Amino acid sequence: MASAVGAIGAAGAAPSESGVWSWITTVDHKRIGVLYGVSAILFFLLGGSEAFLIRMQLASADADLISSGVFSQLFTMHALTMVFLAIMPLGAAFFNFLIPLQIGARDVAFPRLNALSYWLFLFGAILLNSSFVFGGAPDAGWFAYANLTSTTYSPGDSMDFFTLGLLVLGVSSLAAALNFVVTILNMRAPGMTLMRMPVFTWMALIVSFLLVFALPILTVGLVELLLWRFFDMPFFSAEFGGDPLLWQHVFWLFGHPEVYILILPAMGIVSEILPTFSKKPLFGYTAVVFAGVAIAFMGFAVWAHHMFTVGLGPVAIAAFSASTMLIAVPTGIKIFNWIFTLWGGSLDLRTPMLFSLGFVSLFIIGGLSGVMHASPPLDRQQQDTYFIVAHLHYVLFGGSIMGLMAGIYFWFPKLTGRMMGEGLGVIHFWLMFIGMNVTFGPMHLVGIMGMPRRIYTYSEGSGWEFMNQLESVGAIILAIGLIIFAVNIFRSLRSGEVAGDDPWDARTLEWSISSPPPVYNFDAIPVVYSKEPFWDQKHPELAHDKPPADAVAPVAEDPASIHMPNPSYWPIIVAFGASLMAGLVIVNPYLAFIGGAITMMGVYGWIFEPAGPEEHH
Repeated sequence: MASAVGAIGAAGAAPSESGVWSWITTVDHKRIGVLYGVSAILFFLLGGSEAFLIRMQLASADADLISSGVFSQLFTMHALTMVFLAIMPLGAAFFNFLIPLQIGARDVAFPRLNALSYWLFLFGAILLNSSFVFGGAPDAGWFAYANLTSTTYSPGDSMDFFTLGLLVLGVSSLAAALNFVVTILNMRAPGMTLMRMPVFTWMALIVSFLLVFALPILTVGLVELLLWRFFDMPFFSAEFGGDPLLWQHVFWLFGHPEVYILILPAMGIVSEILPTFSKKPLFGYTAVVFAGVAIAFMGFAVWAHHMFTVGLGPVAIAAFSASTMLIAVPTGIKIFNWIFTLWGGSLDLRTPMLFSLGFVSLFIIGGLSGVMHASPPLDRQQQDTYFIVAHLHYVLFGGSIMGLMAGIYFWFPKLTGRMMGEGLGVIHFWLMFIGMNVTFGPMHLVGIMGMPRRIYTYSEGSGWEFMNQLESVGAIILAIGLIIFAVNIFRSLRSGEVAGDDPWDARTLEWSISSPPPVYNFDAIPVVYSKEPFWDQKHPELAHDKPPADAVAPVAEDPASIHMPNPSYWPIIVAFGASLMAGLVIVNPYLAFIGGAITMMGVYGWIFEPAGPEEHH
């Protein structure tokens, strides 16, 4: 295991930096990416375990493996864990590790803010999950509809953990998003115009803007929910002039852009992998980029299709039905561009490519079932049935998770300097692909047959037994696939084949430096003349955009003279204080001043901490 830790630690650590303290105080974007990735995978396993228990409870009629109360906690925490603690931070892991490398920068714009975002994420996740120990986990669904979240129907602390945990996680994501916006817009290498950026970087920029605009909406709703529960302010109480539907509007105005926050990173990953393993440029680069922009923009105009059954009226329903149909257009553009990239290419069907093809095929199915819900009559029939669960998982598991897995296999050699095992990778793919379809495919049918969501048991003779048994078998196949994945990671870290700097004959700048990258990323900041600078450098005879005749090669700097930010322990202190303050609000609002004092102490130390090594002398 020591060699495994050393392999990861080499990704962005100076030789003198080692041990746990170096990870706690790190501000290096590559190490923070590793921290995000490891944490997200652990939470993914936790969320998967919660889903596994759900499926075992539903494997047979009239089962009593778990009680109805525990079941409600499990399906709520499964969704919260997968959305906020697994898929989002896995995307953040790729953003942290790759963005500076892809744009030719040595670091992110605000390294300590980057560290703060990670520690806030970790402590917020711990706060949310500590609800299992202290009074019971949230059990009103991840959407937390009023009036289920009132003190009348949720009298304990469970929804307080939900509210305060998500507030901390929201601050984490907002800090990270602002950091990436500034990094991408201000720190690109010379010559890298916006329309020469890698598609993955474009998707990171779009996701960051989505977070900047969508998270404040959720924050407002969570603050209202907190005030409603703590001080009886009547935001969602109809008897006192409030409106329970206000929460639904606020939540889904955040919630639907959140779907694209989850899927766009995977779209960016696949847009990098398909050209590499097809040996040809991405078809329609400009169309793919602007389709991503259109998806983000239109994502704020479709939220009420989640509310077709609440009585919005025919005009609102018609408007949101039309906008939901329209948002399928830019998504379809991306799919056709991916297919045309494959068309006529020299396909190399290694593991990253297999997961990318799995992403495209499964996402098409999830997209088609989603467009069906643009039709209000169909939506009314399928609302709150397992058909919705099937659609959601084809998009977020068949889409986001398959794309993120493709990215792990693709960039693992850059992170560690070693290849992941190809044989185990292929087995992992097929178990995951088959298990995913066996688990979630029958949910379409059982949903049409009338099985409601969120029921913890069902009666024998309902006609749902066989489909639920099949889904539970699929869950077992998925679990085996994830075990194979974990074994592959550990084996590859310890004894994987040495990768070299460019094992895939790839196209973008991160492959032009050593694997793992040095702490300073580039000893010479590259100059960019095309969309695929590294590919054109390796194959000048195939390049469309060639350097001018008088172009001067970048001059490498002495690594000893390259200044990188100092490690800092203030971000973890600020994050701990803020999270403690949120947690103590539940115990006693007056005790929250303890967390506030720690936060202010951390902020004070942060402000006056020397920025560079020369200021320590």
